[in-house]
Amino acid sequence: MTASALRVLVWNENIHETTGDERAIANYPDGIHTVIADGLRSHLGPDAEVSTATLQQPEHGLTQEVIDHTDVLLWWGHVGHDKVEDEVVERVHQAVLGGMGILVLHSGHYSKIFKRLMGTSCSLKWRSDGERELVWTIAPRHPIAEGVPHPIHIPKQEMYGEYFDIPEPEETVFLSTFEAGEVFRSGVTYTRGFGRVFYFSPGDQDFPVYHHSDVQRVLANGVRWAAPGGARRTLTADYHAPGWYQS
Repeated sequence: MTASALRVLVWNENIHETTGDERAIANYPDGIHTVIADGLRSHLGPDAEVSTATLQQPEHGLTQEVIDHTDVLLWWGHVGHDKVEDEVVERVHQAVLGGMGILVLHSGHYSKIFKRLMGTSCSLKWRSDGERELVWTIAPRHPIAEGVPHPIHIPKQEMYGEYFDIPEPEETVFLSTFEAGEVFRSGVTYTRGFGRVFYFSPGDQDFPVYHHSDVQRVLANGVRWAAPGGARRTLTADYHAPGWYQS
């Protein structure tokens, strides 16, 4: 591990895997977070120091010290959004504004942190019938799309469809299609303050999507793209007296 390795934290609410959900346990016996983290380690190698945290830990594993030492946070949630303490959401929000990157995954679109970053309902259409998903690259020059096949073929996945109530993305990198004809903006980017935000939808607990090497590659590319370019900053409203600047 290099001295300048990216510090990456994979956060998972870890509810399905610990409450007897047989499909989730079959797909992710040690938790979704461990599969995502292992995939990142495989694709990023010594360029990243990857750790994990879950909802059940004190302060959800997202203490101020942990957040202060995180360059990029990945967030997976589904049924436990309301269990995340507002104080922790505020901590993460301020970190993103200050330059921490964040990747919001699958049902994390309905998380408190993503809705706060977007300022919209983040609602969408869904159907969980295990349909084929094709993830089409529509911004091939974007760094997140580097080395990604066109399309990514996911044999079984939950359908997400439009209308997806999010602000107009700065860039839509991926667009997904499903067997019944729905389309979905499945990979979109934003900037909030000094922080970069990437939302990527493939990855339901009922299907082994995070074991897919191409999905892992997208997440690794997303981490590299979202990584901060410098030290964390604090955004404040500063009074500038007349004549403060001398050329």
